[in-house]
Amino acid sequence: MATIHLTKGGFENRIAKIEDMAQGWKFLGTRPALIDFYASWCGPCQRLAPIIDELAEEYEGKVDIYKVDVDKEEELARLFKVRSIPTLVYIPMNELPIVELGGKSKGELREKLEAML
Repeated sequence: MATIHLTKGGFENRIAKIEDMAQGWKFLGTRPALIDFYASWCGPCQRLAPIIDELAEEYEGKVDIYKVDVDKEEELARLFKVRSIPTLVYIPMNELPIVELGGKSKGELREKLEAML
């Protein structure tokens, strides 16, 4: 399964209700997730994209892997205070999201995903 491109509606169905986030984090997913905030014009994002796609295949059924285009989904980018891209948001089950800036190697990403399982 390839990465899933999230819109605001998809985010509210799969990740969290935006209006409820002011009262605290309540993850709606059924398994851990990774969100890649990117832009099509971003060089580091383009280098990271095939790695993210490979990991989506590798972790199918274990971790949901999403992509958010910051130019199309500005509200979602603001929610996670995305100031530079790529920005990765790891969402473990029953814990708060972890936000990391910058691209990562496949090994670094795999390590983080394994830690959420």
